[in-house]
Amino acid sequence: MEYKFLASYILILIALYFSYREKLGLEKTILINSIRALLQLAALGYLLFFIFKLKNPVALVLILVFMVVFAAWTGQRRVKLADKGFLTAFQVIFLSSFIVISSLLLMGIITFEPNQIIPVGGMVIGNSLNVYTLAVDRMKGETRNTLDIIEGVVALGGSLKDAFYFIRKESLKASLIPILNSLQTVGIIHIPGITTGMLLAGADPFEAVSYQLAIMYMMVAVALFTGLFSINFGYKKIIRTVTEG
Repeated sequence: MEYKFLASYILILIALYFSYREKLGLEKTILINSIRALLQLAALGYLLFFIFKLKNPVALVLILVFMVVFAAWTGQRRVKLADKGFLTAFQVIFLSSFIVISSLLLMGIITFEPNQIIPVGGMVIGNSLNVYTLAVDRMKGETRNTLDIIEGVVALGGSLKDAFYFIRKESLKASLIPILNSLQTVGIIHIPGITTGMLLAGADPFEAVSYQLAIMYMMVAVALFTGLFSINFGYKKIIRTVTEG
């Protein structure tokens, strides 16, 4: 019964076919990442069995730090920033995640138990990674399109930060679109997985909805922090990445 989920891989095959037919060049990426996701989630299922038994807070912190390192490495591979781009990605994702996770702990929404801190930390870090890549990729595209305007502003005595003002603003807004869409449609179009899971486990409906609401607000916060840190820490590196590329 549990292996029937493999039938869903036909959806990946369909995606591969259309990517090939439309000459998108994404076949290799889709294929490798779909297999990687299978292996990673299979390994996660076994690892969580042991992780949820951990009582050492240092071990839990190290797991979260490893998640941030892996997210930063993935982000750098996606957007390829020059001038120590990995460190920028790590800095952005670490700071954003630390602020949000610490806030959740201080407010008592979650506790430092492995079955809470690891899944919630994973959601925070994963969402931070998504926003980071969206913000930086948008800034890179906008910079390429307006490079002459940026150079003109700097030539007239303006600072690089001033020249990037509208690019940073538009990049931040673009990076927040997915989470704002989810926030607007949750409960109507977007059916939250956490709510469903808690209800299936027998939790009180209001408790399940309350927890899901906290998660959604958490996602908005980490998205905003990540977007802000990305555009402020990354714009100098982006101009170098674009001009050297």
